[in-house]
Amino acid sequence: MRKINVLFMQSQDYFGADSMIHTLLMRYLDRSMFTVHVASNHGSEGDRPAPYKVLTSIPDISLRHTQFGPSVTSRNRAQVLREAIAGSGATLGSLTGLVNYARRERIDIVHCTEKPRDVLIGLLVAKAVGARCVIHLHVKVENWIRSQVRWAMKHADALVGVSDFVAGSIVALGYPATKTYSVLNALDLSRWNNQDDGKLDADPWSDGNDGSAIRREFGLAPNVPLLAVVSRLTPWKGHTELLKALALVKQQVPDFRLLLVGEDDARATPGGGSYSAELKQLSIDLGLTEHIIFTGFRRDVPQLMAASDIYTMPSFEEPFGMVYLEAMALRKPVVALDNGGAREIIEHGKSGLLSLPKDIEHLAENIVTLIKQPELRAQMGQYGRRQVEERFTPVRMARDMQHIYQQLVGANAGELARA
Repeated sequence: MRKINVLFMQSQDYFGADSMIHTLLMRYLDRSMFTVHVASNHGSEGDRPAPYKVLTSIPDISLRHTQFGPSVTSRNRAQVLREAIAGSGATLGSLTGLVNYARRERIDIVHCTEKPRDVLIGLLVAKAVGARCVIHLHVKVENWIRSQVRWAMKHADALVGVSDFVAGSIVALGYPATKTYSVLNALDLSRWNNQDDGKLDADPWSDGNDGSAIRREFGLAPNVPLLAVVSRLTPWKGHTELLKALALVKQQVPDFRLLLVGEDDARATPGGGSYSAELKQLSIDLGLTEHIIFTGFRRDVPQLMAASDIYTMPSFEEPFGMVYLEAMALRKPVVALDNGGAREIIEHGKSGLLSLPKDIEHLAENIVTLIKQPELRAQMGQYGRRQVEERFTPVRMARDMQHIYQQLVGANAGELARA
């Protein structure tokens, strides 16, 4: 029986969480059973996109340079249309070449993210060559998702959510449960993928990363309780609720600091406002100016987390929350909300503490509990690390995805055996 041939679609030029997860799948799929192909934007010499740099570090994959046309994300429609028309010839030729490539390489599975170009082009290629189309969804599925993507989801062979929460949202929007799956994300403890330039930093998950340099940078004594939240600055990540809870925490614990890491997400403030400015004003109104350190965008996330005592992100309906895994890998207890994908990662009372949405008092109570009980923090940190090592491994994630692939090609098993 020949190997199952999988083609990943990588249309975006930035290296986000979804790209990171897909590159882990590419790296850890069992090569005795699967061959891995990737259609990606290569950019040009001297101007390579971040995903391309990561892809070239993965052994045993075949890269196929593909022009996907202009991105429609956060773009003016008229501009997108002009760019599409201007480059239509090259794009059409590239996509025709991709179909020919998929046919020649006998692709069995086309694996896409929920990005519009990924799903539309991926579905087209799959239908053209008789392959199965898998759409891997990293967000809660709701009606805000572009109509083209929802149309492609109807015609795909499998819809995979990054958590049971995401998979449930797929079914709730009317897609068949029979073609909906859940594969929990994973963290690779052997490397750190820098999302800016694709470089692999020195091992950040080891005990040698104590975060002391961060405390020195911000003038923090070793015994000052330090919290951290790392994310894009957007309201649904829960920064407002966290600051309100910290105003209550201050009444019981006068001396602590919060590292608020991240920059404004333009998609969250389409009118041109600044959420970070709102948060800074709120910290003034709540009397927290001496307690909150706004760091802006940082690349040294593992070092920031290692310096902290507690990771605090009360994000509302987080689809999964890779950042929770990162905190757990660094033996930090997590404070989050008991909803979304967070409850599938964080075990209340074991690796962290959960509270209900909008329950500011309980959120504050959980933070105070962990600040005042260093032994509990250490216990939860150790348990969280074990969970990352045992449950959230890329080998397990790849194996779960492999089972889905094998189910999808089951109808063609005879053809594969004869090949």
